[in-house]
Amino acid sequence: MAVNIYDLAHDLDKGIRETPEFISLQDAYREVNENADAKAKFERFRDVQVTIQEKQMTGQEIDEETIQVAQEVAQEVQENEIIVKLMEKEQAMSTIINDLNRIIMTPLQDLYNVEND
Repeated sequence: MAVNIYDLAHDLDKGIRETPEFISLQDAYREVNENADAKAKFERFRDVQVTIQEKQMTGQEIDEETIQVAQEVAQEVQENEIIVKLMEKEQAMSTIINDLNRIIMTPLQDLYNVEND
């Protein structure tokens, strides 16, 4: 019997949503959105991140003004406990996603005899 890889992917989706890390991330995100100051700072932080990523992807130089704004926003975010908590939860979830990606890529690594990092 062949395995339906998409069914497995949907099971993984469901499993991720049920992890304590994801549930904690949801709670932290909700908390940020319920606090007007934290929400505004977090949205500004994300906007600056997107701007920098877009410039990097298109080969544009990141100017001093963008760097200055990024530093200011990062400082504001680091001073907000609600956002810091959210970022810690994001990091925990990122670790899980990276681990899953390594596992998912194992068949290809094995196929091409690529050494695992």
